[in-house]
Amino acid sequence: MHPSSCDTFVALPPSTERQCIIFGKNSDRPCDEVQEVVYFPARDFDAGEKVECTYIEIEQVAHTYAVMLSKPAWLWGAEMGANEHQVCIGNEAVWGRESADGDEALLGMDLVRLGLERADTAEKAVDVITELLKKYGQGGSCMEDQGSFTYHNSFLISDRKEAWLLETSGKHWAAERRQAGYRNISNEYSIKTKIDKEHPELRKYAQSKGWWDGKTQFNFSTVYSFTTTARIDAAGSRYCEGKKLLKKSNGHITAETMMDILRDKESGINMEGMFMTTGSMVSVIPTDPSLPGVHYFTATPDPERSVFKPFIFVKNINTINLPKETTSPSYGADDPVKKKPRFQSKPDRKHKLFVKHELVAAIMESFKDRGKKITENMRRLEKEKMTEMEEILSHGIKEPDLLVNLFPSCVQEEMAVYGKS
Repeated sequence: MHPSSCDTFVALPPSTERQCIIFGKNSDRPCDEVQEVVYFPARDFDAGEKVECTYIEIEQVAHTYAVMLSKPAWLWGAEMGANEHQVCIGNEAVWGRESADGDEALLGMDLVRLGLERADTAEKAVDVITELLKKYGQGGSCMEDQGSFTYHNSFLISDRKEAWLLETSGKHWAAERRQAGYRNISNEYSIKTKIDKEHPELRKYAQSKGWWDGKTQFNFSTVYSFTTTARIDAAGSRYCEGKKLLKKSNGHITAETMMDILRDKESGINMEGMFMTTGSMVSVIPTDPSLPGVHYFTATPDPERSVFKPFIFVKNINTINLPKETTSPSYGADDPVKKKPRFQSKPDRKHKLFVKHELVAAIMESFKDRGKKITENMRRLEKEKMTEMEEILSHGIKEPDLLVNLFPSCVQEEMAVYGKS
């Protein structure tokens, strides 16, 4: 399986325009897959309770944090998201020397959600994910399909002060800390000799497999990849192009910069075809803990034809304020994912915003002049919201209750734009 999906980015001071961390990700998935954006409040649990993930049930913790997730509608986990402590996580598919085939276990997307629900810092998220890997492992098909599509995972994780890159191969892993500048990941191992945390058997295992002689400097990417790191830096790769785009704006990276990168089709970052960008996320996290983080989600495919809509964690968000228009239908125990053998059928998982967006995308494709006008109206709405968010990012939240419905109201405004089209 050749790497063919997803790019995740993070920029920290001094690469950003002010004292904030900018996180961004395109989730590239099968073109017919629906991605929903959903909120789960913080919860307390009794001792001994379990949580049912996509394929397996695991032990629940005493308390989970509030999370906002962008996730394939058929599974439990998430491609990307944030929690109330301003931790952001995105994952990537990676393939290497170790086979990714095996029994059903935790998906990388399950680990994204579990990391967000259980960790209040980026470093703790690394610890949460690696402990879960040790206990339960990773495995299972990552597509809603009878054919098997499996991979290992890398994760880019950020909080208010730093970012961590975690790359896994089965239960083995390496992690790199980044406290300044920018970093991006694609579908290749990219941790080299700077390893700040690692699986205790990482090197010994590689040596036992004959991948490393135990004498030369240990380079995780070289040792665990199919090939050397030269493949990562090959001209034209999305990793290389993403790195160039970050470098181009170094010192002046903003949320708008990150959105432009995620919309870039020439680089392949905004993917089209059988695998395409089905959801996008950009987060702005001030290093000042008194200021809120703002998290933008599209909940629709192709960021070039989508609106990044803001969400802020505030008190009093409850089930009444959940983003219903970006929540897919639920099939419960009758879901073909839950029944064995799995994936015998594919139910309709389109949420209301997806349906509207799909119709408008067809209009934009068929009628260029109308499409241009629709895009202008979408961008105008997005710009208005970003201007409002800049005020909050600079001066804080004055009336939290006014932000309880922020994301759902933005979705309604987007749907109104589509309605006029």
